[in-house]
Amino acid sequence: MKVLEQILSQSAYSHEVDMPFAEIDIADWLFTLPEAEYLRCCPPDHIAAGITTTDDGRRMSINVEMVGTGLVVQHYVAEEATPSYCRMNSISDVFTANGRTQVNVVWELMAEDAGNGHTRYTNRVTAHPTDAFMAFLAEHGIDFEQAAAGRQAAGSDHNRRETPLFAESIARRALARRTATAEA
Repeated sequence: MKVLEQILSQSAYSHEVDMPFAEIDIADWLFTLPEAEYLRCCPPDHIAAGITTTDDGRRMSINVEMVGTGLVVQHYVAEEATPSYCRMNSISDVFTANGRTQVNVVWELMAEDAGNGHTRYTNRVTAHPTDAFMAFLAEHGIDFEQAAAGRQAAGSDHNRRETPLFAESIARRALARRTATAEA
């Protein structure tokens, strides 16, 4: 699947949590995230989630969600996964009223020290067209700029709503680890 350099959509939102940066572990959260917690992070858009691996053993997160009017099945493969930064890359299947296509989605989850025992979480999502996506647009007579504008609006709205809920979920995971360590 050829991924094109063009940007279909991109958004980044941040949310500050009352949890020291040193206690945050985004990779731990992402790869132990129960499905029910994923669903709580963007109702009603989030539909399902699971953790698996690629054939060669790389960690992978499978997410199913609605982004605007499209049902998106994301096959995120970890390119980098640390306590403060995860870069996940997916050739995502998108089901629309016109049929099925694919886009390349890069999901970056970032934490930084905000001072005074707080952490700033940033959720950045960048979508790139694939050759299959461009062929889909041509087949249906859809202009790239029109498709990009629709994806930008829907993706940005979705990211804006899920970012604070992801951040608070990451902080709860850190608090649970702190509590378990204190009790041990």
